[in-house]
Amino acid sequence: MNITKKEILCFGEVLWDRLPSGAKPGGAPMNVALHLNAIGLDAAIASSVGDDEAGQQLIDFLRNAKVDTSLVQTDKKLPTSEVLVHLDKNNNASYEICEPVAWDNIQLNDDLSKKAKNSGLIIYGSLASRNKTTRETLLNLLDNDALKLIDVNLRQPYDKQEVLEQLLAKSDIVKLNDDELRTFAGWNGIKSETEKELIKWFVQHYKVEMLCVTRGEKGAAMFYENKLYEHPGFKVNAVDTVGAGDAFLAGLVAAFLQNKPASNALTFACATGAFVASKAGATPEYDMNEITAIMTQ
Repeated sequence: MNITKKEILCFGEVLWDRLPSGAKPGGAPMNVALHLNAIGLDAAIASSVGDDEAGQQLIDFLRNAKVDTSLVQTDKKLPTSEVLVHLDKNNNASYEICEPVAWDNIQLNDDLSKKAKNSGLIIYGSLASRNKTTRETLLNLLDNDALKLIDVNLRQPYDKQEVLEQLLAKSDIVKLNDDELRTFAGWNGIKSETEKELIKWFVQHYKVEMLCVTRGEKGAAMFYENKLYEHPGFKVNAVDTVGAGDAFLAGLVAAFLQNKPASNALTFACATGAFVASKAGATPEYDMNEITAIMTQ
């Protein structure tokens, strides 16, 4: 993962996760930005909130976390996003996502274009591209020399093949889960292959430099520089899985930026994801000592 500039731009949704235990700030790009900043990297979030109390509370939360909010727009017509989060008996999360909301209408402007050009890495999810305005803004931002990383987030009914493949065509690095990998294979008429074969097929078919496949409590796999790396994951007492994949991604990026070998980067990513799964909400207070303890268990 060769990143020539230190600035990182995270683009997409910011919202309130309405959990059974109460409201928590969330949204995959925001979660990744929060984790990257907590690790000590320079990550900004580009998004939009409504001109309402919920939006101001999100801005305050980000500022308190010392995340740059200068690229978070305020929409005068659309509300701040809220997502209803339901937990099953194993504390795995499912989501009800409202629309339209402010981040469906992220506008291209000079400040956002300048930030994209000055960034060495742009991280974006697929969910924020569900509607045309934000999708066109993102596609415009991706027309530069930055390394581009997509965090696939298939949420019905916002899981259109044509949209996802348009984004993949711009992407150098892809992170998705094992179910999403099989969804892509199904779209292309690929069946019966093992997961390892599907990983190699995906990299070749979509021409990406790196693919990360998360497997929940069973860890993750990563295909990079023509080599497959795997980690079985770390066992923790899960409180909820909200944001665990985002933390995994932030840990992976941070480890590569610190020039750790690929196998070590995958280990650190799995430990970071496990740490967040052991806490309530997507953005618990960061504790590097606890992550280190998970890695040495």
